[in-house]
Amino acid sequence: MAVTTHLLISIAPGEAGDPVLATQRSRVLDQMPALRWIGYLSTVGVYGDHGGAWVDETGPLRPVSKRSVQRVEAEAGWQALADARDVPLAILRLSGIYGPGRSAIENLRAGTARRLVKPGQVFNRIHVADIAGALRLLSAQARGGVFNVTDDEPAPPQDVVAYAAGLLGIDPPAEIAFDTADLTPMARSFYGENKRVRNERLKSAGYEFLFPTYREGLKNVLTP
Repeated sequence: MAVTTHLLISIAPGEAGDPVLATQRSRVLDQMPALRWIGYLSTVGVYGDHGGAWVDETGPLRPVSKRSVQRVEAEAGWQALADARDVPLAILRLSGIYGPGRSAIENLRAGTARRLVKPGQVFNRIHVADIAGALRLLSAQARGGVFNVTDDEPAPPQDVVAYAAGLLGIDPPAEIAFDTADLTPMARSFYGENKRVRNERLKSAGYEFLFPTYREGLKNVLTP
């Protein structure tokens, strides 16, 4: 604990708030004299719905889901703690994570992929390797601030499934209208937010994406 220089928090908050803040705040304040940087993994869900418009780190936070409201509160809590310790805090707002073992490729192979179509809907994505790369850069620089960690091309989900099917050499599933789809409440809630998230601040920090769009990322999943 006394030799800790970098602290990364990846645990999601819950009904009782952020569990790390609740149980470890005093240790971070008083038992980490060598601490130089804190990283907190958050979500682009904190921006809420913007009707498909572009948003960046300066945009208003208007979370829709309870889990995103909890993230806003956790971000504020970690910022207050970082300020109290006088160390930089990097808040990484992650978009939808995919990569080996977790992508449209695996869903198609398992027969669970669906092509839901909601006109105008896009989602933002990030390959897991680019999350690791962004963390490596920001922690090495001990850089603070808020950074959207998302690739260059928000895209309709049905297009991603179709592209993955093309890589596999199979026909994509038939399109299903969102209004008629049988979805869990949580799955349906994701479609209640529609935005395009910018990543220029992360690029300005010097990060070069390994997988700038889902196309490169899915090719990597297929042939790592």
